[in-house]
Amino acid sequence: MIIAIDTGGTKTLVAGFNRDGSREVTVRFETPADSDEYTKLLRATLEENFSNDSVEMICLALPGLIKDKTAMWFGNLAWKNFDAGKALEGILSGAPLLVENDANLAGLAETRMLDPMPGSSLYVTVSTGIGAGLTTNGHIDRTLGRIEAGHAVLEFGGQLQKWESFASGKAIYSTYGQFARDITSEETWQEIADRISRGFIVLIPIIQPDTIIIGGSIGTYFSRYGEKLEQLVKERLPSYLPSPPIVQAKNPEEAVIYGCFYHALDNLTR
Repeated sequence: MIIAIDTGGTKTLVAGFNRDGSREVTVRFETPADSDEYTKLLRATLEENFSNDSVEMICLALPGLIKDKTAMWFGNLAWKNFDAGKALEGILSGAPLLVENDANLAGLAETRMLDPMPGSSLYVTVSTGIGAGLTTNGHIDRTLGRIEAGHAVLEFGGQLQKWESFASGKAIYSTYGQFARDITSEETWQEIADRISRGFIVLIPIIQPDTIIIGGSIGTYFSRYGEKLEQLVKERLPSYLPSPPIVQAKNPEEAVIYGCFYHALDNLTR
């Protein structure tokens, strides 16, 4: 069995998959604010729901900057230098552990859901913050495996700002006083499309992905601004640079957990 763990800023989802992709176990719990409490709760959850001899691999998704199984920085958790390898050392008879950024994993899953699958894709999650993952030939692209697109510094409103400081779900609520689900104004959605486009017109010339996929809570409302966004990006890019299609994530709520499964399966079958 493959264990997939999606650690979110508020909730953690743990799932057990067979190699054929069928899910046998699903457990959710509130993500503790303290990393030590999280470790205790996660270890207890794994030990209570899985037998030692049935687990082939564990894949842990974390919303942060990761190096050598350590999350050095988090976007939406007050954790720092969280050593996941040490935290889960010896769990379930020492099952192999993979630790990966959640946006990379979501991008992996969403890319594999596309038919035909693009040679390269840029997945961008627009929710509380902005995260991104690049997939090449159906695998996480290691050359840009630590991309933090939401922290790209851009000019907006006459000053330099991080992309997510003016285009994330948090920024949208702060600016308009409404959650995305409640926004019906065409003018407001045009402005939101403009804000989101600013990051893409910087990233596209550098990465040149075949497809862009938008997920996260703002991705849920893609139908309200997607056409406007594509138009703005196309207008603002140099004419000689192709503007890739921008599509909505197919399964934004569980993309990370399926990305964990695919990533683990790839490592098991190499």
